[in-house]
Amino acid sequence: MLAILAIVSPIYIIIALGYATTRAGVFGKAELLAFGKFVLKLALPALVFNAIAQRHIADIIVPGYLLAYTAGGLAMLGGAYALARKAFGLSHQQALLHAMGMCSSNSAFIGYPILLLALPGVATTALALNVVVENVVLLPLLLVLLETSARKAGAEGAAGGAAAFKATLKQLARNPLIIALLAGLAVSLLELQLPAPLGRSVTMFAQASGALSVFVIGGTLVGLPLRGVSMKVAPIAAGKLLLHPLMVALALAALPLLGVAPLEPDLRNAAVLMAAMPMMSIYPLLALPYGFTERAAAALVLATVASFGTLSALLWLMGSFA
Repeated sequence: MLAILAIVSPIYIIIALGYATTRAGVFGKAELLAFGKFVLKLALPALVFNAIAQRHIADIIVPGYLLAYTAGGLAMLGGAYALARKAFGLSHQQALLHAMGMCSSNSAFIGYPILLLALPGVATTALALNVVVENVVLLPLLLVLLETSARKAGAEGAAGGAAAFKATLKQLARNPLIIALLAGLAVSLLELQLPAPLGRSVTMFAQASGALSVFVIGGTLVGLPLRGVSMKVAPIAAGKLLLHPLMVALALAALPLLGVAPLEPDLRNAAVLMAAMPMMSIYPLLALPYGFTERAAAALVLATVASFGTLSALLWLMGSFA
């Protein structure tokens, strides 16, 4: 258990430090926004580029991981939507927002730093694979469904769906993570070597992502609402931390039934751990146009705090089975 706490604790100590310094006024929200932009637009893209460009293409494209993580995410999305509609009686749009919180992991800001400590040999590979699934499949699908639901039914709704799909594609084409992913794939496929000064510069940016990204998470928790809505968002947090990794684990177990070779243990554990992370930090921002920001923010706080216990338990279980 001490070994598990040694893995998980540094991440949450940095989160607590980010929260405490922001609460004390050492850093303001505007400064945290600048830190976050640096991580999202420079440090993480450099990390994703290195994760792909420095490996052979066969080590990057892992069909079993992509298939299982996508299947688990889609199963969680569909199950969460159905539960929100039938059990909680929510509208179509609110059910989609509940599902978004349950199937979208914070792979970059929390997932990668924890994998770097727990499974360093596959951490960058898992991050690159998650970038593909989350930014090319799950998030665009959710955004298109939400945008379509916000428009009128009928012909205008169909046109709205097509427009939303095109807008999502344009947004993806400008996403620094996707650009870094494609650039890394090109370098890997062509087996190119970056000039040493350029390669070291990219590596220096990549190394800046770990602690800073987690620190930003802590700072952004300051001022987010929790009282009064915690019980309403508890199902979102529980679904994200418990059911999403279960769905991915079941999908991984089903790979041999589909004729797909099972993953190596470390990569399999990495997929389950990535699914067990709290939801992405931009969840409240994505929910803003639909009047769901307060609940989304409360769910983010609850899931981030509770994940200390759930991730510790999951790491303990993995160690016991191993």
